[in-house]
Amino acid sequence: MENKEKLLLEIKDLKTHFFTEDGVVKAVDGVDFEVYQGETLGIVGESGCGKSVTAFSILRLLDYPGKTVGGEVIFKGENLLKKTEDEMRGIRGKEIAIIFQEPMTALNPVLTVGFQISEALMMHFKISKEEAKKKSVELLKKVEIPIPEQRINEYPHQLSGGMRQRAMIAMAISCDPILLIADEPTTALDVTIQAQILDLMRTLLREFNG
Repeated sequence: MENKEKLLLEIKDLKTHFFTEDGVVKAVDGVDFEVYQGETLGIVGESGCGKSVTAFSILRLLDYPGKTVGGEVIFKGENLLKKTEDEMRGIRGKEIAIIFQEPMTALNPVLTVGFQISEALMMHFKISKEEAKKKSVELLKKVEIPIPEQRINEYPHQLSGGMRQRAMIAMAISCDPILLIADEPTTALDVTIQAQILDLMRTLLREFNG
């Protein structure tokens, strides 16, 4: 039996539906699971079964026609579905972060990688631009991006697929979140790079849980 004091996230009867012209699509329909501190939980299933929708529902990132119509998302004892949007902005990135499946669509193409990492740091920690830039270089170094001092000034399209995903991981861990959600982070990469990204995530997991 797990220690309830270490319970970090509890999903209860989560239901997220999509309201389309052809009818209601019940993408997530009664999902339950728990995540404890220091635990790694994997959700598996075929394409289209609702894995990504579940992840987005936790952080309330779904737009119309998607809507969470039932259930609870209990994080640190509080139901995130009852939070205001302002409260959720304070939680996203700082307490719960997500690594998206396709970094090319998740990263802003007209902003440098360094700016996108720094922006989150300045918003959540109220630090100076110079401090945020220094921290961004350290984060890119942590995720094993070569020449990080140069890469922070580059745009997403200037990076390889593997480096873009590493940059996404750097953004996700930048604010030391309590919970990190990875939405199939190796899907768009070739097999060799997939292995490297998974090795990196295992290394970071040991470091943060150590």
